[in-house]
Amino acid sequence: MSVQPAPTSDSAFDSTSSSTSNSTSVPTSISDSKSTLSSTPDSTPSSTSRSNSTPKSGAYYPSWATADYAPSKLEFSQWDILFYAFAAPSSSNGVDLDSGDASTLKSLVSAAHASNNKTKVVLSIGGWGNCKYYSQIMGSSNSRDLFVDAVVQTYNDYNLDGIDIDWEFPNDDGAGDGQGKSPDDAANLLTFFQALRAKLGNDAIISAAVTDQPFKGPDGNPLSDVSDYAKVMTYVNLMNYDTVGASSTPGPNAPLGDLCGTSTHKQSSAQAGLKQWTDANFPANQLMLGLPLYGYVSKSSKTELQERDVNSDGSDKGKGSSYLARVLALGGKQYAVSDDVRDGNSVKSEREYSSGDDDLQAVFVNGVRAGQLDPSANQTAELARSSGSGDLGQYMGQQIAFGDIVALGALQYSGGKFTAANGYTLARDNCSGHTPFLYDTSRETVVTYDDPTSLALKAQFVASSGMAGAFTWSLDQDYGNYVLQNAIRVALGLTAN
Repeated sequence: MSVQPAPTSDSAFDSTSSSTSNSTSVPTSISDSKSTLSSTPDSTPSSTSRSNSTPKSGAYYPSWATADYAPSKLEFSQWDILFYAFAAPSSSNGVDLDSGDASTLKSLVSAAHASNNKTKVVLSIGGWGNCKYYSQIMGSSNSRDLFVDAVVQTYNDYNLDGIDIDWEFPNDDGAGDGQGKSPDDAANLLTFFQALRAKLGNDAIISAAVTDQPFKGPDGNPLSDVSDYAKVMTYVNLMNYDTVGASSTPGPNAPLGDLCGTSTHKQSSAQAGLKQWTDANFPANQLMLGLPLYGYVSKSSKTELQERDVNSDGSDKGKGSSYLARVLALGGKQYAVSDDVRDGNSVKSEREYSSGDDDLQAVFVNGVRAGQLDPSANQTAELARSSGSGDLGQYMGQQIAFGDIVALGALQYSGGKFTAANGYTLARDNCSGHTPFLYDTSRETVVTYDDPTSLALKAQFVASSGMAGAFTWSLDQDYGNYVLQNAIRVALGLTAN
C-alpha cells in the first residue's frame, strides 16, 4: 500500500595481530571470552528520560525474512525492539509499503504486542537504495509537513511503537541513481524530527540509522553539535558495519576499535562511533550499536587481515589483546579515536589498504551498508543448504549470512563450538577486536564475519560505555536457536533465552 499525505489529527500520547585457532566457543558469559576484560568504566553517562540503565536488545526484521521467520514463530523474548525494514518515502511525499509487506507488518505488530515480552515494533523508512526522495521531501516546509502527516498516519494505521528514519545519507550521494542531496539536508532533517515528535508525543520511539559519524553539515563535514537532535530523538542506531567489504586485501567488517593504531579506517569502529557522536553532544545512553550477523566472502589468498600491527620484519607485535582490554574498560570515557602505538617504521606499507588493490566490490566506509543481497539473485534458500562442502563460490564478492557460512560447511557447530571445516583455517584479528576470519589458500577464499565471541565483546563495550543497547542486522542471518543473539544478550547483561 501507499500512504499518501492527508489531514490527520495528532496522536494521543503523554507529552591486528592475527592468531589461529581450531574453534571458537559460544560464550555463556563474557568471562568465557579469550581475554580478561574489565567491564566497569570509571564513569558512566547519566541517563535521560528517553533511556534507562538496562541495555536494550534490538534487531532489524527485513520483509524478505518472512518465509523462514514468520512473525508467529519469532521468540520475542529475544528483543525489546524490532525494526521492520523497509517502507520507502515516495515522490508524492507519502510512505510506500507494498501489500505483502503491509500484511507482514500487521502480523508482526499483533504477535509482538501479544507476546509476554511486549516487544515494540518500529517501522524503518528508507534503507540503501530507497532514499531517492528524502532530500526532495525534506527540502520544503510544505512537502516536509505532508510527509510528517503520512508518517503519522502510517504509525496510527499499524499501531506502531515508533518510526526509524534510515536515510542513507543526508547531504550524500548514497546509492546514487538520482538520489538528491542538499547542504541543508541535516538542518531539514532536524526540523522534520521536531515536527514528528510534536505529532507523535513523547512515548513514541523516533530513531535514525546513521554512520559512525554525525550527519554531514553544509560544508560536507560531520556536525560538531547534534544536541538538538537528541532532544527529540529516542535513539541513534550506529551502523558499525561494512567498514570493509569483499576485497583482495580483506579487512574487518565491523571493528570494535583501532586497537593497534594501524587502521586505515580510523573513524569507523564502535570505539570511534561512540566518541564522535558523544563529542558532538549526543548522549551515550541514546546510542544503539549495530552488530552484523553476516560477513563477506573475498577472493584472496591472504592469511591475515589488512589491519595488522607488525614489526618491520613482519612479526607480530602482539598488542591487540592489551588494547582490547583497555578499550572495553574505558568505554564510558572520552579518548582519542586512535592511540599512536606505532613506531615510525613499524607498519609495512603493503599492509595498508589501497583502493587500487580492490578487484571485487568496493570497500564500504563509515557504516554504509548495502543491505542483504537479494536471496533470489544468490539462490541461497536451497542451494546454500544442500551443500556442506565448504564451497562459497556463489557468494564470492558478496555478503553472506553467518547461518549460511555454517550451512555451506566452512564452519561446523558441535558441542557449543564453531570450528573451521573442509580445509578452512579459523584465525582472529586482535587489532580490530578478535574479529574472526576463515581462509583457505587453495580455494583463494577469505571470509570475514562476526561470531559469538566478537559480538559479545562489542556488546560488552555497549554495556560498559553506558550506551542504550545493541541491535543486529539482521535477525534472519543467525544460526540455530538464536545462537548469536543469545551471546549478545548475555554480554549486555540480559538473560539468555
